[in-house]
Amino acid sequence: MKVSIGQDSHRFKEEGQGGTCMLGGVAFDTAPALDANSDGDVVLHAVTNAVSGITCRNILGRVADEMCRAGITDSREYLKAALRDLSEQGFHPVHLSITIECARPKIAPKTDEMRRSIGSLMGLPENSVGITATTGEGLTDFGRGLGISVFCILTVE
Repeated sequence: MKVSIGQDSHRFKEEGQGGTCMLGGVAFDTAPALDANSDGDVVLHAVTNAVSGITCRNILGRVADEMCRAGITDSREYLKAALRDLSEQGFHPVHLSITIECARPKIAPKTDEMRRSIGSLMGLPENSVGITATTGEGLTDFGRGLGISVFCILTVE
């Protein structure tokens, strides 16, 4: 059994710059897109980083940059690449806990949809993907609505 922490954060694009705010593979139309060279799915990026913490092979960075140059900007594909590495090392996910800090969008209305989306990608039942969200009482730029920060803890066997 191994445990890893993943983190990522992105600021929002300026209003009118286009794109869709993607979180955990789910579209949120109540916030601007996140500024990134990919779809900016900060939740999947944090999870990908957690998997990389187990495998010791960073996907976000050189690998994801190469994928972006090849036209692959869907963060689900980065997570799939990390999960292939995990499988090759003989591990599989057993639990994932995600915490999101943001003022926008409101996460609660789509938590179940996000849990299903992430669970499907990772081969986890919905009740093994925990998601919590906070505004952090507005103490950080994320809680003030300038972007989104995500931490997660991944357990594998």
